Amino acid sequence: MIYLDYNATTPIEERVKKVMKPYIEDYFGNPSSNHELGYKTKTAVENARRQVADLINCDSEEIIFTSGGSESNNMVLKGTAYIKSKKGKHIITSKIEHPAILNPCRFLSKSGYDVTYVSVDKYGMVNAKDIEDAIREDTILITIMHSNNETGTLQPIKEIGKIAEKYNILFHTDASQSIGKVPINVEDLKVDFLTIAGHKVYAPKGIGALYIRKEINIEPLIHGASHESSKRAGTENVIFDVALGEACAIAKEKLKDNSIKELTDYFYKGLLNIFGHGIRLNGHEVKRLPNTLNISFIGKDGIQVLDKLEGVAASTGSACHSGLTSISPVLRAMKVPDDVATGAVRFSLGRYTSKEDIDMVLEKLKDINLI
Repeated sequence: MIYLDYNATTPIEERVKKVMKPYIEDYFGNPSSNHELGYKTKTAVENARRQVADLINCDSEEIIFTSGGSESNNMVLKGTAYIKSKKGKHIITSKIEHPAILNPCRFLSKSGYDVTYVSVDKYGMVNAKDIEDAIREDTILITIMHSNNETGTLQPIKEIGKIAEKYNILFHTDASQSIGKVPINVEDLKVDFLTIAGHKVYAPKGIGALYIRKEINIEPLIHGASHESSKRAGTENVIFDVALGEACAIAKEKLKDNSIKELTDYFYKGLLNIFGHGIRLNGHEVKRLPNTLNISFIGKDGIQVLDKLEGVAASTGSACHSGLTSISPVLRAMKVPDDVATGAVRFSLGRYTSKEDIDMVLEKLKDINLI
C-alpha cells in the first residue's frame, strides 16, 4: 500500500513507540499519587508538556492535554461562550472550518449565539479585512483554522491576530493540520488558543493539546478534580501524554527538513507533465502546507479515480450517496466549478513517502487512462 493520506492520520513514529513502552509496562502510577510511581509519572507528564510547549514557543503551564483536536476545539468554543456570555453572544469563523469547529458553532447557535461564517477567495483563503468588518460590539471569539485540511491553504493568522488584539477579542486557531509541517509561534501569531491533534503529528489517536494563554480563564468542558490546572478533569493519560511530547520534540527537530516539500513539488510537476490542463490545483500554489496536493481531474469523478488507483491510499472531500457525488463544502465555498470539484483528490505526503512511491502513483495514473 502506498500511503498518501497523511492529512487524515499518521503512523506512530518509532521513537514515540519507545517512549510509551516504559509507561505501559512499568511506570503505571497515578501522577497525583504521593509515592515513587506517582512522582515518576508526574515528572513524565510535565516533561511532555514542556516538549509540546517548546514546539509552539509558549510556557509549559499554558498547555492542557486533551483527547484530541475535537475536544480542544469544543473546549474553546463552549468554554468561551459560557465565560463571555455577559459581554455578548457573537462568534466569527469561516465557511471552510473543520466539522470540529462548525458543529460546536451550530450547537451554540441553538442556544442563542450568533455565528458569522466569513467567505473565502478562490484559493480557499480568508481575507483578514472581512474578519474585521464582521466584528461587532458583542463579538466574543474569532476562530479560524491555521491551514485547511483539504487544500492545505494557509490562513493569514498573524494578520487576524493583530485585528483580534486591536479589538480585545479572544482568538483561536485550529493548528491540527499545520503542527510539525510549518513553524508555529503563538507569540508571533498573537493567538489566545491553539489546537493540536496528536495523530496528525505521528503520535497515537486519542491525544491532543490546547494552548491557552496564561492570563485567560475559560469554563472547563469536563468538570471534576483539579487536573490540568483545573481546566480539564480526569486522571492524566500518561502513556499518550509522553507520546505527544516526544512527537512534538521530533517535529521540532525536523522543521527545517524540506524533503517532503521537494517530493510534493516533484509529484505536482509529474502530474502536470502527464495531464497538463486536464488537472487543476485546488488551494494556494505557494501559501500551502508543504505536503498537500488537492488535485482535480477535470471532468472526472474523484471517487472513481481513487477506486481505480489500486494499492494507493488517498482521499477525496466528496461523498457518494445513491449514485450521486456531493461536492466538498470547502471546494463549494471556494466556488470551484462542479465539473472541477467532483474530480478532486487530496494527496498528502509524509515522512515515509519515497520518490519510488510517487513514481509508481504517476505510472498508475497513466495506466488508468484519465487523459
